[in-house]
Parts: sequence; C-alpha cells; structure tokens
Amino acid sequence: MKLTLAVQFGMRVKYLRLQRKMSQEDLALEINISKNYLSDVECGRRNPTLKVMNKIAKGLKVDLATLLLGVGNKNK
Repeated sequence: MKLTLAVQFGMRVKYLRLQRKMSQEDLALEINISKNYLSDVECGRRNPTLKVMNKIAKGLKVDLATLLLGVGNKNK
C-alpha cells in the first residue's frame, strides 16, 4: 500500500519530534498551533500550508528541506 504525501509528512514530523524528546503539546505550544491540529498532521488527516510546515520545521530546529527529506519518494 502506497502512503499518501500527508501520511509520509506526518510520519516525518513525528519521527523528528520524538528524536528531540518533545511531546505534541511541547511542539504545539512552541509554534503556536493546537495540539489537535498537530496530531492531525502527524496522522495524515491534515494537509498543512507551507507556512505551517515552516513553523513546524523551526519548532523542530531543522530547515524545511530537512523536514521534507524523503517525503514523496517512490519507494515509500
């Protein structure tokens, strides 16, 4: 089964967040979005705007390119 881009992006966000030992609440507070919205992004239920993706990247202390690394690869 091929994963959608939204699911792949959400998995990447969650992976990076957990690497930094941050809770969803920690990251959501850091970047001023709701915890429920962040949860929806991580589960692939939301398609965040470029502005929100950039906020997430900054909250995770990575650049946007690093956040998007591997998202959309054909072998996913």
